[in-house]
Amino acid sequence: MAERSRGIRRRRRGVAALAAVALLGPAAACGGGDDGGVPELNVYYAPEQNFQQVVDDCNQQAQGRYRMVYQVLPRGADEQRVQMVRRLAAEDDGMDVLGLDVTWTAEFASAKWIREWTGREKDEASQGTLEKPLESASYEGKLYAAPKNTNTQLLWYRSDLVPNPPKTWDEMIQLSQDLKSQGKPYEIDTMGAQYEGLVVLYNNMVASGGGKMLSDDGAKVEFDQGAVDALRTLQKFASAGVTNPSFTNTQEDGARLQFQSGNGAFQLNYPFVWPALQEGAPDLKDKVKWARYPGIDAGTPSKVTIGGYNLAVSEYSKHPAEAYEAALCLRSPEHQLFSAINDGVPPTIESVYDDPKMDEAYPFKADILAQVKDGANRPITPAYQNLSTVLSATLSPPADIQPEQDAKDLRGSIQDALESKGVLP
Repeated sequence: MAERSRGIRRRRRGVAALAAVALLGPAAACGGGDDGGVPELNVYYAPEQNFQQVVDDCNQQAQGRYRMVYQVLPRGADEQRVQMVRRLAAEDDGMDVLGLDVTWTAEFASAKWIREWTGREKDEASQGTLEKPLESASYEGKLYAAPKNTNTQLLWYRSDLVPNPPKTWDEMIQLSQDLKSQGKPYEIDTMGAQYEGLVVLYNNMVASGGGKMLSDDGAKVEFDQGAVDALRTLQKFASAGVTNPSFTNTQEDGARLQFQSGNGAFQLNYPFVWPALQEGAPDLKDKVKWARYPGIDAGTPSKVTIGGYNLAVSEYSKHPAEAYEAALCLRSPEHQLFSAINDGVPPTIESVYDDPKMDEAYPFKADILAQVKDGANRPITPAYQNLSTVLSATLSPPADIQPEQDAKDLRGSIQDALESKGVLP
């Protein structure tokens, strides 16, 4: 579901390309439009139920200037990245528009796999776009992608059990323990498995407490006191007896189902849980409300990690001018509104939130917008995948965290991750 000039200088592309060619085999995508006809643009993007309708609409609007073909990537983010990294390392010219998770911009830009956005295209991609999503699409002060959609987690709570939502982690843990002692539903349901969701949970705590894991340029580890304190908060939460028994195996949909089962008083999760609740737990839907994600200090609003996708143009595209135009169409205000309503992906263009059509689909749109406006990106570094792997392994299981020792270990292992020369996973 997971962002961030950054220091590491990638990479020996020739070596990576040789490795990638071996992995690709004969099935590399082929570009279109080489016969002088309508340029065919391959759009590599994650599965999104109604995205084909957006592609079709843009093709119609193009009036023959180009024709996009939606190449559906695997559902898992790791598998999406692997497929694109292998093709790009092999300089596959059949790739045109790329849907990048917000954490991949720095890696792809550093490897020179995606083109910088400049001039009119940059102006159009930036106009009215929220600052944090735009930051996630940038690297070393340059724009490398156009933010298509964003995301953020909210606090969902049982208003019949908790009239007023907690503002801090300590308050939420105490309320949960009180409910448990009364024999009432009490769980705090969220993601605790060893994967990116656990890193996001920890990053929320670091950012909300004003901490930092990396230096401002992303080149070296910092891991300050705020980051150490966040380890304490995560360990306290995981060992307080307020999580689901399956917490350490729980990802997003698992947390949703745990809450819908009736045992949860609180859930920290993305907005997709709201329509699912209407259909899957009609007895609960009128009892569940939402609020801002809990912070660390009562007087300081939380800073919550943003997610989402950015649209980049491949360095190897045969039709870059058309690819920029197509990407801008796919993330236009009208199409962001369509995707928000029909696929539940929050817009990156602020004005879209003002459209009356958002009201029914997004009754919580004001909270989403407020959190995204002052949200947090994950550390922006070309080595983010390495960093994330190190973090999730150290943080799991969260109840076993030893804050001071783990902080010391992480300072070394994260620096090693930053200095890694590997590109392929």
